Parts: sequence; C-alpha cells; structure tokens
Amino acid sequence: MTFPTRQEWIFTLRTFAAAMTALYLALWMDLPRPYWAMATTYITSQAFSGATRSKALYRMGGTLLGATVAVILVPTFVNAPVLLTLAISLWVGLCLFVSLHDRTPKSYLPLLAGYTAAIVGFPTVDTPAVIFDTAVSRSQEIILGILCASLASSIILPRSVSSVVAGRVESWLAEARKRALEAFDDAKGTVQMRIARLQLAADASAIDLLGAPLRYEATGAERSAGVLPILRQHMLMMIPTSAAIVDRIRALHEAGGAGPAVEAALAQVREWITAGASDPERTARVKAAIAEIDVPLGPGSTWRDLLTASLATRLRDLIDLRADIRRLRQDVIDRKPPEDRLAFRYSAHARPVRHYDPTLALQSSVSAILAIWITTGIWIVTAWPSGSTAPMMTAVGCCIFASLDDPAPSILTFANSAVVAATAAGIYLFGILPLLTTFEQLAIAFAPYLIVCGLLMTRPQTALIGLSLAANSISVMALQSRYSADFASFVNSAMALVVGLWLAALITRLIRSVSAPWTVARLLRHNRASLRKAARGVGGNHGLELGALMLDRIGLVAPRIARLPPDEIEQIGDLVGEVRVAINVVELRRAHRKLSGEARQAIDEALARLARTGIEGAEPELLAAIDRAIASLLQSPQGRPGRRALLGLTGLRRGLFRDAPGFEPPAAPTEAELAA
Repeated sequence: MTFPTRQEWIFTLRTFAAAMTALYLALWMDLPRPYWAMATTYITSQAFSGATRSKALYRMGGTLLGATVAVILVPTFVNAPVLLTLAISLWVGLCLFVSLHDRTPKSYLPLLAGYTAAIVGFPTVDTPAVIFDTAVSRSQEIILGILCASLASSIILPRSVSSVVAGRVESWLAEARKRALEAFDDAKGTVQMRIARLQLAADASAIDLLGAPLRYEATGAERSAGVLPILRQHMLMMIPTSAAIVDRIRALHEAGGAGPAVEAALAQVREWITAGASDPERTARVKAAIAEIDVPLGPGSTWRDLLTASLATRLRDLIDLRADIRRLRQDVIDRKPPEDRLAFRYSAHARPVRHYDPTLALQSSVSAILAIWITTGIWIVTAWPSGSTAPMMTAVGCCIFASLDDPAPSILTFANSAVVAATAAGIYLFGILPLLTTFEQLAIAFAPYLIVCGLLMTRPQTALIGLSLAANSISVMALQSRYSADFASFVNSAMALVVGLWLAALITRLIRSVSAPWTVARLLRHNRASLRKAARGVGGNHGLELGALMLDRIGLVAPRIARLPPDEIEQIGDLVGEVRVAINVVELRRAHRKLSGEARQAIDEALARLARTGIEGAEPELLAAIDRAIASLLQSPQGRPGRRALLGLTGLRRGLFRDAPGFEPPAAPTEAELAA
C-alpha cells in the first residue's frame, strides 16, 4: 500500500475538521443526538467538492421528506405494529425502486427519503407522542452534518473534478487511438479487440458518471457542465464508427483489394490518428483525401463502390468525432460552456439516454421490504432492548448497495467492519472518554482513529471499510453533552446494528443477488429486444439515441467480462457490431420515409423480417430483401435520402451477413426480355 498522497491527506483532515465542527455546533445547540451530525459528515464527504455538494443537496431533501413521512406514519399506525411495519417497509421499497431508475446524484433524494423514514420511525414506536420532535431533531442533526461537510469541501482547498475528467478523456483518446491503429493493421477482429471496444464503452460511461457532479461545483468549473452529455455521446459514437471502418476495410480486402486511392487515403488517416494532433490544416488535407475516394452511387455502381462510399463517410465521421472530443475536452479545462461549433452535429442533438432495469429494481425493492419485515418481526417477538436499530440498519444496508449485481458481499463487508467499529467505540467509550474533560481533548483523542478512517475512504479498495469504521463507531458511541455510558445499552445497540446488517445480507443473498453471467445475458437480451423494436419502428427516431442506449448497456457488460468463463466470453459475439446494426436500422427508417416505389417496399420487407427474427436469427430471405432494396435504389437514385438509405443498407448487410458473398447487381434485361 502506497503512502497517502497530498490530496488524500487534505481529504481526511478536511473531513475530520468538518466532523468535529458539526459535533461542536450540535453540542452548542443542545441537540438530543449530536453524534448524528458528526457521523453524517463522513457519510456525505466526497473527494471532489461538486460531488459533496450534490450529495448534500439531495440528502437534505431526502432527509426532510423521509422525516415527514415518518411523522405521518408512526402516529397513524402506532397501535397496529404490523401495519406500521408494512407502511414503512413499503415506503422504503418504493423509494428504492425510484432511486434505481436514476444513475445520477439525484437518486440520493428518494434513497434518503426511504431509509430516513426507517431511521426516524422505528426508534419512536414506543413514544409516538415525541415523533414530531424526534423528526425535527434528526433532521437538524443530519442537515447540520451535511452543511459542515459541504462548506468544508467548498472552502478548504476545494478540488474540482474538471481536471480529472480532462485527464480521463485524454487517456481514453490515447487508448482509442491505440485500438484504432491495431484494427487498421489487423482488420480480422479478434476476441481481444472486441473486449477492448467494450472496455472503451465502459470507460466512457465511467467518465460521464465521474463528471456528473460538475454542475454542483462553485469553482467556476460548473460552467462547463453542459459539455459532458455531448462529450459522452461523441465518445460512445466513436466506438461503432471505428468498428465500421475496420469492417469496411476488411470487406474491401475480401472483394479483391481496396485500390491505390483508398490505400493512400487510409495511410493519411493512420498518420493523422498516430500524430494525435488537431491541426486544422492537416485535418483539412486528410478530409480532402477522403473526398477523392468518395464516389457517387447510382446505376452501374458495384458492391465495391458501396463499400468505398460507406468507408469514406465513416472516415469523415471519425475525424470529426476526434476533433470534437479534443475541443470539448479543452472546454472542460477552460471551464467554458459548450459552443455551437461542432463538426459532428449528429451527436450534439441526440438526447442522452441510459439503461434502467425496472424488473431488477422491483426485485431489489421486494428484497428490502421482506428484510425489514423479518428484522422487525424478530425485534417485536424477542422484545429486544434497542432492537429498533436492527430494522433501521437493515433498511440502510438494503438501500445503499442495491445497485450492485450481488449486494450481499458489500453488505457483509460493511457489517463485519461495523464489528471492528463497535470494538473501537467500546475502547473509546469505556477506556478513553471518561478521562477527558474538554472538547479540545475529545478532538485530539478522536484524531488518530478518524484520520485513519478518512485515509481508508480515499481509496476504492478500502473506501467501504473506512466509511463503516467511521460512521458506525460514531453512531455506537452515541456521544452526548454529558458522559452517561451504559455497558448493557452499548452492547445491545452494537448487536442490533450488526445483526440488522447481517440479516440484510442474508435476505438479499436469498432473494436479490444475481451473478455476473446472469446480468450480462440480461443486458444482451435487452439490446437485442431494442433492436427488434427499432426494426418495427417502435421507440426513438434518432439512431444515436438507440446506439447510445445499447452502448451504455455494453458499458455495463464490460466490467463483468472478467468474471465470465472463457467459453462464454467467446460466445457473446460482436456486441459493437450489433450497435452498428441498430444505428443503421433507425437511420434507414428515417431515410425511407422520403423514398417511394419499390425501394421503400423492399426496405419495409427487410425491416419486417428483422423485427420477427432479430439479429440472432437472420435468414437468407432477409439478405435477399436487402439486396432488392439496394438494387432498386441504385437503379433509381432518390437524392440524399436515397444515398443515406444505400449506406444504411450497406451497413445492415455487413452487420447481419458478414460472411455472405458481396452484393451482385441484377443483370440488365436482354433485348428479348424487353421485347417480351
């Protein structure tokens, strides 16, 4: 383990200062449970100021909403424990379901609204008359901790995420350049190349999530927040564009060679990619070389002409995308809003889309509801003193890890770390705190332990352990304005906290946990269902939106590839190729609205067959329908819509029937046939 960096020391010292400030103010304000404010600073604090501020904003909203719901539910059902448990658990489940439909900081609001109702509601079932005061106090304590964490991150050496995003984009471009050059040199498309493309999609999505809190910063970087959705769309679009170029090069080689002019243009593109520069003059020269190989399409055009025209179009797209990504990256560095000066206009006007799985969200909600029911039942049946902590922590555990494939291991890690945290809390509570007489002494005593916890929180591999050690030890100590520790109460609270998390892990494992192969298979089914819907004309009418949605799912697949057996990795196929097919389908539908005659009918037939069979069941009749549509459009070109349709059909043919012989134009009718 390496020595902590400067930024890691800043984070842990800043968070410790915020926690002690929150505790001091809570004691000064004579709040009933000042330790809640202290623990909240550790729960809220993030490495970047924007992330802390965004989390703070939505946590405050969720806390107030959850406390309000608890005030309504507890007095209403206090004489009916079964109904009260049902009401709180259903509320937690509903909020969890809503939160899982949003992968941005906004998801904190419903998430906090859910388990805050459990935090406020369960401990007050024996004293419903004080529910309002308790709700107000918990809200004050939590909001005080949130404000202290937010102010500290904004004032004490705030760290903007913009420079990190810019660095990640540069690394992404370097990796994309490396993969593109490998593909140019070897257009066969190995399994390793396909996996590398999946990783690029995952990295693009990760950069987008990393930059999501940018709009909440107060450093000036928030002005460039509007750049990120466009940047994400461009990065995702670059993946199928590069794959399409590789495919067209391969097809031209299979058709007898690309020809000297095409090879010369490709050499210039290779040099441009290798240089990684954005010199406008050099870019213009490369585009001019591409324009020379672009050919008009019409009667007499061959399959080689179609492939060459498609290649030229995708090469232009690649150059525009790379240039735009560099420009957008610079906008993030310069903290500038996006400007209307992009070369690749297609991405700029597409609506950002992400994958959500309502079935899995519902499964997570049901798991949380049942876990709360069972834990509450144990508490009621055993008449456990301090047992209200168990269902409260069950709700917390089920909620905060619900987005994982298998939340149980993370809940167990959090619970087992809580055992260590309770041990540390016991040492402080009964061995150290009785010796202290001033707040300054208290702060000095806490410093070594909490600073180490903060350092653990700065690293992904130990962040969960550090958070559990800090938040749970503070909660179990239950610091008050006067020392009044009771060993029996301490043991009961600590046991209830750990048992609640253990039960959450057990029930989640039985009901909710899924494996990586199961998730991958489900995401692939979603992708292929989306493609069939697009063929039927259902859904959005923008090819990039569908492509971005499918690539977002691929980004979710990529991190799970390492956990798949080798034989399953080889069987997942060319997922980026499926995205290219989907984009071609949507763009083909858009173009064919402006077509007429036999070409339109042939396209309708091809898309209808694709909608029935899907990409995995493509049949020879579909290939024949595509060829009829190509032949009809070549014989009677219909302007720009006709050319767009031809390029879409070419891409569709290559995506579905890569190993089929090239398109052969129908033979011209003989004089005898014309006379007949």
